[in-house]
Amino acid sequence: MKFANRLNQLQSNVFADMDQAKAVAVANGKDLIDLSLGSSDLPVAEHILSAIRNSLADPCTHGYALFHSTRRFREVAATWYTERYGIAVNPETEVLQLIGCQEGTAHLPLALLNPGDFALLQDPGYPSHVGGVYLAGGQVYTMPLLAEHQFLPQFKAIPEAVLNQSRMMVLSYPHNPTTATAPLSFFEEAVDFCQHHNIVLVHDFPYADFVFTDQPDQIPPSIFQADKEKSISIEFFTFSKSYNMGGFRIGFAIGNAAIIRALRQVKAVIDFNQYRGIQNGAIAALTGPQAVVRHTVDTFRQRRDVFVQGMQDIGWSVPTPVATLYVWAKLPQPWQHNSVEFCTQLVQQTGVAASPGVGFGKSGEGYVRFALVHPPEMLTEAVQRIANFLSTG
Repeated sequence: MKFANRLNQLQSNVFADMDQAKAVAVANGKDLIDLSLGSSDLPVAEHILSAIRNSLADPCTHGYALFHSTRRFREVAATWYTERYGIAVNPETEVLQLIGCQEGTAHLPLALLNPGDFALLQDPGYPSHVGGVYLAGGQVYTMPLLAEHQFLPQFKAIPEAVLNQSRMMVLSYPHNPTTATAPLSFFEEAVDFCQHHNIVLVHDFPYADFVFTDQPDQIPPSIFQADKEKSISIEFFTFSKSYNMGGFRIGFAIGNAAIIRALRQVKAVIDFNQYRGIQNGAIAALTGPQAVVRHTVDTFRQRRDVFVQGMQDIGWSVPTPVATLYVWAKLPQPWQHNSVEFCTQLVQQTGVAASPGVGFGKSGEGYVRFALVHPPEMLTEAVQRIANFLSTG
């Protein structure tokens, strides 16, 4: 039996690899504290669940959800965006409902790349960004994100030969896994760069709300604050983080009408959009009380403070992230060049699961990502287990 060659580039996935290591640890009797996945443990708000619950009894929601049946969702998403960022959006041509951000970012390369074309991706970066490019037959050029550059890519370092074959650039700030944020001036530079080289600029924006400061210069900008005419950009939004709806698989894209139309063409032969009942829940999320978002962010801020302080107390000096629900920690000796071995040994010996930095790209080697998806008392327990591991390792 033969399989497609494209599968050769999809052999390794950080989440799948850690899932196997976690299964082994549990089989060996370890009590698992899973900090490897950024899947919120917080409940979905009742008004959102109520909208979905009520939809289940409505047979009008039971059929296929073709594009025009998403109209109400697209109108609400456009209004939400305009009220938040002050930029007008046409819900008919500039909004597309998605089955989660990951579906959108993975399918977009099929609309933009011919075989051999380059996509410019952050390194480290989110795994689905890479996977989508390989499925489309494209090539990946990685833009290293280094601490000395505040984890921002250096566009001038990209070779001209690569730029001549590049069709898309993917950015994501606040950034997973490094937790870095980017100022509006950076996005303005990125827009100018992509306009000059005729490259589609993709901004994956799941952590738009996850910033632990009220300082105006720290509030994450939307890409369209730099590309007001939507000349070359598309931006992805999800309900997984702000509204704790990860398992419901709902999101949307806003962008240049031609890019949205191209992605819509791809999706038309792959899916019929998300179930309308879940769309109704997402509508309730965007139009309902937003105190749930503030509560979620405040909860993760508290967890961040507990975890960071605990790590510093045991002698592991980790930075205090200003955004996302992660801690991106530089590994201590002797683990600085083997993040996979560190995470494997950690979960096998202690039951604490984390994500190896190299799983997000080779520039992530020497780091580990902790997801703050447990209450403070469990994070404190995790820190104590990490301390015991370090003292005996």
